[in-house]
Amino acid sequence: MTRIIVLLNLKEGKSVADYERWAETTDLPTVNGLSSVRNFEVLRTAGLLGGGTSPYQYVEIIDVADMELFGKETSTEAMHKVAAEFQAWADPVFLMTEKLGA
Repeated sequence: MTRIIVLLNLKEGKSVADYERWAETTDLPTVNGLSSVRNFEVLRTAGLLGGGTSPYQYVEIIDVADMELFGKETSTEAMHKVAAEFQAWADPVFLMTEKLGA
């Protein structure tokens, strides 16, 4: 399994309420509907442990069971539309991770 972690802040002038509505109604069901995805979550940051403001507003965690299939599924017209909408909301940082000791 590959875990993709996405760190993001909304672009200037974007509404938190509108983004969260879009994430709940479009992003979450679409990505979780992919056969290659085991689980997808969008998390709102609450601050830093020990105090302080997080440098990111949101964290997304995508657990991908099959990266080859994920590549095929994310190449569809429907996923391109969702990706374009996502890019309109934020300038994300995508981190590919590997589990140690696996």
